[in-house]
Amino acid sequence: MATASKACRMLSTSGILGYGFPESSLESGMRRGVHMLGVDGGSTDPGPHYLGSGKTLNSARAMRRDLQLMLLAARRHHVPLVIGTCGGAGGTPHLEAVAGIVRGLARDFGLRFRLATIEAEQDKAALVRAHGDGRMARLTGGPAPDPAAIGRSERVVAMMGAEPFAAALDGGADVVLAGRSSDPAPWAAMAMRAGLPAAPAWYAGKMLECGATPAVPKGHDCLLVDVDRDGVVLEPAAAERRCTPSSVANHSLHENPSPCIHVEPGGILDTTDCRFEAVSDRAVRVSGMTWDPQPYTVKLEGAELAGYRAITVCGTRDPLLVATLDDFLARVREAVATKAAALGIAEDGYRLMVRRYGIDGVMGAAEPVRDARPHEVGFVIEVVAPDQDTADAVLALARVTMLHTDFPGRLCREGNMAFPYSPSDIAAGPVYRFSVFQTMTVDDPLAPFPITYEDL
Repeated sequence: MATASKACRMLSTSGILGYGFPESSLESGMRRGVHMLGVDGGSTDPGPHYLGSGKTLNSARAMRRDLQLMLLAARRHHVPLVIGTCGGAGGTPHLEAVAGIVRGLARDFGLRFRLATIEAEQDKAALVRAHGDGRMARLTGGPAPDPAAIGRSERVVAMMGAEPFAAALDGGADVVLAGRSSDPAPWAAMAMRAGLPAAPAWYAGKMLECGATPAVPKGHDCLLVDVDRDGVVLEPAAAERRCTPSSVANHSLHENPSPCIHVEPGGILDTTDCRFEAVSDRAVRVSGMTWDPQPYTVKLEGAELAGYRAITVCGTRDPLLVATLDDFLARVREAVATKAAALGIAEDGYRLMVRRYGIDGVMGAAEPVRDARPHEVGFVIEVVAPDQDTADAVLALARVTMLHTDFPGRLCREGNMAFPYSPSDIAAGPVYRFSVFQTMTVDDPLAPFPITYEDL
C-alpha cells in the first residue's frame, strides 16, 4: 500500500459483525501485516427494538462465522481483535452474547488469550443523580433529559470513546469486546496508542467502521487503512474493489447531520479541508482533517416498552378502489373503531397504521409525488396496543374491514384485498421506542465503562 509513513495499519472486515465478508479478503489483508483487526458491532440504525429487547441484531450463527475467522486470524498473526457495540445495541445482554461465542470458540479451537469486556449499560439510579447534578444536555431534535424516562427504560447505554479501548489494550487484552461505543472509537484508540494525532486517528475510524463501503463496487468486504501523522491511506483488501477519491469522499459524508463536522466523545473531527488524492489505481490518501478538543461528553441511549404489535400484509389492484383510496381508508378506520368499541376497546386504546406501498409507503407525508396513479397498491397494516391480545383483536378487525368495506362503483363482492400469507395476521410482539437520547458530561472517560479481564 502506498503511504508516506506506515505508522499504524488496521483491517476492518465489514460494516457490522455478522454481515459476512469473503474469507479470501481477510487472508489477503492479514498478509499485508496489520497492527489491529476489528469490526463494528452495531448501531442505532435498526431502531430501538434491539436495545429494549436485549436481542442481537444479527443471528448467533452469522456472528459465530465471522468471529471464528477473525479470531483465528488474529491469534495466528498475534494482533489484537477489537469489536465495538457488540450484538447490535451494546447493552449487557448483547455484550454477553458475543463474549459467549468467543469463549466457545476458544474452547473449541484450544486457543489461549486474554479477553477484555467493556460494559456500557448504565445504572439508572446513577443517571438520575447525574441529571440532578446538571450533567445532561438535550441532543438536537431529541427529547429533553427526563429522570422519569430513565426509570421507564428497559436499559440505558452510554456511548464510549477511545479511552476504554486503549485502557483494555494497555491491560494486555488480546481480544476486546465492548458495549455501546462510538463507531470509530476502537480504531482511533489503536492509532492514538501508536502515538498518532487524534485527527487522522479518528478519521481512520470513520472509514474503517463500515468495512469496504468507501470502495467500489460496494459490498460487505474488508478494508485496510494506514494512519500516519498527516493523514490516512485507504485500500480494499479484495483485488476486485478499489478506492477512488470520489468513493472515499462520498463515504465521508455518511451518517452525520453535518457533512464535515463529526462530534465524538472529547472532541470534534473537522473534515472541511480534507484533500483526496489517488496514490494508485486502488488506494486513496486523505489529509487535511483537524481535531478540536471539547469538554468530554458521552451520548446516552435508552429504550422503553411502547406496547405490542400485530401486522398483516395485503394488496389491491382494483382501479376503482385505488382511485378512492383516501376515502376508503377513512371508512375502514371508522368501521374498525366501531367494531373495537363493541369489544370494549376504546379508540385511544390502540394505534392503527396503514402503510401504502406504491403511493407513499416509504416517505409518508414527505412524499413529493402526489399525482401518480399506481395500478396496484400494497398495504402493511399495523396495530400497536398495550397488550398483545388487544393488538391481535384490533388487527383482525382491520384485516376483515379492509377486505370487505364497500366503495363507490365496487364490482368485486368476494374481497377487496389479496393476502400473500396464511395465517394472515402476525403477532409481532413487544414494541420499543427511544426514551433517552441525550448527552452526559463525564469527568473520567473510563468511569462509566468498567473493564473485566478473563484469561482463557
